[in-house]
Amino acid sequence: MHKPVIAIEYCTQCRWLLRAAWTMQELLTTFEDELGGVTLIPGTGGIFRVTLGELLLWDRKQQGGFPELKILKQIVRDTIAPERQLGHSDNHARHPVEPDA
Repeated sequence: MHKPVIAIEYCTQCRWLLRAAWTMQELLTTFEDELGGVTLIPGTGGIFRVTLGELLLWDRKQQGGFPELKILKQIVRDTIAPERQLGHSDNHARHPVEPDA
């Protein structure tokens, strides 16, 4: 069975590798059975974007900042495993995710 892979594109000029790596670690820890991996992609120009294939999950410029991990985990859960509970960080209000336009 093919498991989804998330990509995190981060700005090397802004030194956001540690933030991207921390986000990656949190997603892999939370979704260890549901994800096939998380890829880090170096970029420039203030980018911090989280995608699942062509589906944009978070973009720092569009959303006006970095994602709170609680919110990002809810978005990922709603996208790849809507039946999964997140425990104390769960919020039953679903977050709509729209494809990258």
